[in-house]
Amino acid sequence: MDINFNKNEDYNKLLVSSMKQKLAKIKLGGGEKRIEKHHAKGKMTARERIDFLLDDKERSIEIGAFAGDGMYEEHGGCPSGGVVVKIGYVSGKQCIVVANDATVKAGAWFPITGKKNLRAQEIAIENRLPIIYLVDSAGVYLPMQDEIFPDKEHFGRIFRNNAVMSSMGITQVAAVMGSCVAGGAYLPIMSDEAIIVEKTGSIFLAGSYLVKAAIGESIDNETLGGATTHSEISGVTDYKAKDDKDALTRIQNIMDKIGDYDKAGYNHTKPAKPKEKPEEIYGILPKKRSDQYDMHEIIYRLVDNSEFEEYKEGYGQTIITGYARIDGWAVGIVANQRKIVRTKKGEMQFGGVIYSDSADKATRFIANCNQKKIPLVFLQDVTGFMVGSKSEHGGIIKDGAKMVNAVSNSVVPKFTIIIGNSYGAGNYAMCGKAYDPRLIAAWPSAELAVMGGTQAAKVLAQIETASMAKKGEKVDEEKEKEVFEKLKAKYDAQTSAYYAAARIWTDAIIDPLDTRKWISMGIEAANHAPIEKDFNMGVIQT
Repeated sequence: MDINFNKNEDYNKLLVSSMKQKLAKIKLGGGEKRIEKHHAKGKMTARERIDFLLDDKERSIEIGAFAGDGMYEEHGGCPSGGVVVKIGYVSGKQCIVVANDATVKAGAWFPITGKKNLRAQEIAIENRLPIIYLVDSAGVYLPMQDEIFPDKEHFGRIFRNNAVMSSMGITQVAAVMGSCVAGGAYLPIMSDEAIIVEKTGSIFLAGSYLVKAAIGESIDNETLGGATTHSEISGVTDYKAKDDKDALTRIQNIMDKIGDYDKAGYNHTKPAKPKEKPEEIYGILPKKRSDQYDMHEIIYRLVDNSEFEEYKEGYGQTIITGYARIDGWAVGIVANQRKIVRTKKGEMQFGGVIYSDSADKATRFIANCNQKKIPLVFLQDVTGFMVGSKSEHGGIIKDGAKMVNAVSNSVVPKFTIIIGNSYGAGNYAMCGKAYDPRLIAAWPSAELAVMGGTQAAKVLAQIETASMAKKGEKVDEEKEKEVFEKLKAKYDAQTSAYYAAARIWTDAIIDPLDTRKWISMGIEAANHAPIEKDFNMGVIQT
């Protein structure tokens, strides 16, 4: 190994270590004191509930752990968006679990909470995956109600999705393990089966104080909407549990009786580990995002037996396409090549840039995978499409549009891993969030933006200094540098993997060594949902 490998390895391991430290803090939710108060009520935390419920907590992936990171600081923050979401196994059945974290503002819904809950339901709908709700929430966070209540993708969409999933035959089970008030009361009752925990669980459209204010009736919350009331009088809930563990055990028993599902039929054989050492990814991936490396070396460390059958190897070389297996699942891989290559004509092509021939190759390969019913995996490290007169005259826009069209109309499940750069239209063509990947995750090295920080800051600085000069302000070299550095710092912060994950532009920031697990569990989830339409690219320019 050379010195650069060692430098890269140290740098990337530090990125992963930093990510895990940050995640450990986030997992404390509202903090240790609030966790102690929660335990004093005889309640488990959201994460403890999920760990108890799952067959194996290690055999799971978490969606949106960094949601809300750095947001709502003026309101005290909202770690993980105040809700924990995991895909795992309950009584041998793969499912998605959504648990309100009552240590964060009593489980109140911030705008990002709504977005994260909707993402969980979207995963359940796309994959026909059973969904379990562990409810413990004070409802909408009132100081921000205008950003969570009335719009199409706001709070009400949750209950609309409950109804749609029910009509689709997707199993929904809810356990009311704490407060469940106002509009939120509909969620468990629109599920297939609802459990409520004695003494701690309650459901009502309005609590005792509001009832008193509205109609003058004096009544305590337990009598108004506690476990006995809803299990023996109203019939709103189906089961009464004595405590959290009893409720979770009942869910396990319910899941244990669910029948098998119709499978999509994606090709799966006995899994095999890569022959090349996956941990060497840390040394291969360069410290500087502008440096070159060979994406083949990353692929060999992600796929079974390090076997990769490359498609059109000598053509359109700034995108790599080919077939492989990941944890036994057959996949088609579309990856950006990050080293400088030369065509047969001797022309140099820059790594990470999509050229016309690369887009043409990728389009054909994506169509082939749809024809063969092979899930697609996109490995992103892309700076965008090639610019300049030669590319424009050669029809780069037309070829790029074909690739975007193929990605958009794919009917096989797509999975996106952002390894490095994810800039501009390259993000779109390589199946960014807007193109419906079943799961999209980023490595800590990822950057998402319209363009790189340096380029963007230069453009913005030129505009700002020109505006200052027009106003008669003095603009010298020192001032230009000051403006540039300020803009670059701001832009760099917005391009970080954490900024994207906080807003759920990605589902997670993951250790590169967890990539195989994410893709494998994602394809297993997708196998619950048979393909219901044919691949059709519609009208395209030829």
